[in-house]
Amino acid sequence: MGQDQTKQQIAKGLQLYQSNQTEKALQVWTKVLEKSSDLVGRFRVLGCLVTAHSEMGRYKEMLKFAVVQIDTARELEDADFLLESYLNLARSNEKLCEFHKTISYCKTCLGLPGTRAATQLGGQVSLSMGNAFLGLSLFQKALESFEKALRYAHNNDDTMLECRVCCSLGSFYAQVKDYEKALFFPCKAAELVNDYGKGWSLKYRAMSQYHMAVAYRLLGHLGSAMECCEESMKIALQHGDRPLQALCLLCFADIHRSRGDLETAFPRYDSAMSIMTEIGNRLGQVQVLLGVAKCWVARKALDKALDAIERAQDLAEEVGNKLSQLKLHCLSESIYRSRGLQRELRAHVVRFHECVEETELYCGLCGESIGEKNSRLQALPCSHIFHLRCLQNNGTRSCPNCHRSSMKPGFV
Repeated sequence: MGQDQTKQQIAKGLQLYQSNQTEKALQVWTKVLEKSSDLVGRFRVLGCLVTAHSEMGRYKEMLKFAVVQIDTARELEDADFLLESYLNLARSNEKLCEFHKTISYCKTCLGLPGTRAATQLGGQVSLSMGNAFLGLSLFQKALESFEKALRYAHNNDDTMLECRVCCSLGSFYAQVKDYEKALFFPCKAAELVNDYGKGWSLKYRAMSQYHMAVAYRLLGHLGSAMECCEESMKIALQHGDRPLQALCLLCFADIHRSRGDLETAFPRYDSAMSIMTEIGNRLGQVQVLLGVAKCWVARKALDKALDAIERAQDLAEEVGNKLSQLKLHCLSESIYRSRGLQRELRAHVVRFHECVEETELYCGLCGESIGEKNSRLQALPCSHIFHLRCLQNNGTRSCPNCHRSSMKPGFV
């Protein structure tokens, strides 16, 4: 298969993919891979296969094609292709919750010599790195990466990238419990979809609606949460987007649990768990098990709750997500406190405070934990986060954390 024929077949596959005939598109691209001798064409079709398998939640297949793409880029001896393939390798590991590997591959991307692709892909590298730092609960580093990705988006007028970054920022602020910002950013993403998204995939609308649903639930606006989640789920089902379907099922379950409707919540959690397990989203599995544990606590079935917590802890430690570990220790603490089991209680209290220290989830002015309750936060340009009220009361213009770390011991 020659260069021109390869291009035609790649374009044919893209048309099928965009018209929602994913399996036919995969057949066309796989045939190109088998028959084409054009290295550039093979590189491009591998990129298509990486993207398609990502959206279907076939993350192990995604990783397999990303590895082959790296080898092809090395054969081509082209820095642009090498950067793109390392980014796909980073994304594959991000989806599989291999966050340390993701960060390593992103750093490799950033360390490559300046290329034409660096301007286009640098923001996506920063976004993937930010998502990985968030997966590890390294909040300041996550925020630094998201801010960098946002600057790339603005400098290059890349509204698609801006939309994705806004959704990640929504997730960031949901985790540190500034629910107003957790809603603001996906709403901003939804605005971008409405203003610019006529030629975009519907996945951007679905993505923004899902993150809005999460924020609305956390704010207690359960009707709005349900509407947004239903809109997101509808698009996910139309496009066979298994990862988003799993997230929507989890959100539905959380909404029902918030309403006290545990009978409806349990089967939603089961369905979410089934897909999360199938696609390899271990962090999603942790979130499902946390919701299930809370349901069992509400039913006073504490042994079942502890069983779910134990399974979740193993997974959370496996992927390195400190915030989930913190939440699970907090829930365990409340159970053991109610049972009067002091030794177990003390162990979880100690681990809870260790997780708070490790995630640096505390305000550098008042010393109180960030994320214990819904409160408005302010990130300074250095990406250190404080309670907004503390900064206003303190009247400081410079970062107290940076100021302290830059002071020499002799001047303290």
